Amino acid sequence: MSKKRQKRKKIKEKLFNKRRLIILNEDTFEETFSLKLTLMNVFVVATLGAIIITFVTTFIIAFTPLREFIPGYSSSKLKKEAIELALKSDSLSKALKRNEAYIKSIQKVLTGELEYAKFNKDSILEAADEINTPVDLSPSKQELELREQVAKEEKNSLSKKSKKE
Repeated sequence: MSKKRQKRKKIKEKLFNKRRLIILNEDTFEETFSLKLTLMNVFVVATLGAIIITFVTTFIIAFTPLREFIPGYSSSKLKKEAIELALKSDSLSKALKRNEAYIKSIQKVLTGELEYAKFNKDSILEAADEINTPVDLSPSKQELELREQVAKEEKNSLSKKSKKE
């Protein structure tokens, strides 16, 4: 224990022993600046300086347009333009579907497949809008029977494996 205490005491003396930093004029050896320091003061100031520089850099990058220069980070203007273009393309695709349905109906009238009396622009456009109809996803009787059969086969195969072990 005494050796450990002596080591601690020596380290404490080294950390808190005062030293003088003197800056001299090379030509005249005149003292320009002098400062009394300890190693602990130097360590604390250096650590605080590094922490402050890290925080300042982080805040500058986070809250200024500099963040746009970071790879993988897109600008807010680019995101806004992408959203606007997505909305435009969606509306254009809907308009294109309506026009295609209208043109197909006109072609049917011109070829004689449909009488003009039955031709109504509003009903054609409504039909083009109602393309997305809900689908019934409930299982049929055949599907339920198949599921029961597969479940029975799995139970049988599991019971055979457990008997072999």
